[in-house]
Amino acid sequence: MRTIKLIIAYDGTDFLGWQRQAGEARTVQAVLEAALEKMHRHPVALAGAGRTDSGVHARSQAASFQTDIESIKPCKFVPALNSLLPADVRILESCEAAADFHARFSARMRTYRYFFIAGRQALPHESRYSLQLWRVPRIDILNSYCRLLPGERDCAIFAASGDSSKSTFRYISHAVFLAENGHLIFEISANAFLLNMVRSVAGTFLHYEERDTPQSQLRDIIACGRRNLAGPTLPPQGLFLWKVDY
Repeated sequence: MRTIKLIIAYDGTDFLGWQRQAGEARTVQAVLEAALEKMHRHPVALAGAGRTDSGVHARSQAASFQTDIESIKPCKFVPALNSLLPADVRILESCEAAADFHARFSARMRTYRYFFIAGRQALPHESRYSLQLWRVPRIDILNSYCRLLPGERDCAIFAASGDSSKSTFRYISHAVFLAENGHLIFEISANAFLLNMVRSVAGTFLHYEERDTPQSQLRDIIACGRRNLAGPTLPPQGLFLWKVDY
């Protein structure tokens, strides 16, 4: 048995998230496992680095599986799988990994980006992959909020009510708002994320920036952990799993 690591991109618009679900739900994991089963002629379990929610995209999702096919070189899983996959999922890279490699448990850091169109009309194709803002937020204020996040901290205020994590503590390595190619982008990296956490952080920061809330006040709001004080959870279409570090 060989362990194969994949780098995957997908348009999450027509998927009910990454994770396989009961019944006929169309998920990224289910579509990929169906392609792997066709290749192997038996079921193959695929592990993903991040469980993206319904409607969320990925530029560089990582996944791993074990194969008993000896005749295919590791790099050839790219064309082999792409020939069996729908157009909204693409394998970008494939390679052999160490026997004990696991896409989820071996990951050290995950980076997400949320894209906004700020202060201009979004072009038709942009509406699937970004959120329209009719104002231009102040990046300096937003980044003063971002400086509150790095380090090991309780992120309970940003967790959706359905989150089942045993702990709400996460290690955040960095968070920043930046302007790039006509977009406002929120980027955040952490060892792991709570349910809807990125969309909640971005929505909370925009909510309080619009109200001229001082950084010191937002620090206290985050520390109290009360979910009802968080801002809105943004819709999924602007969010991308951007990269996974090992």
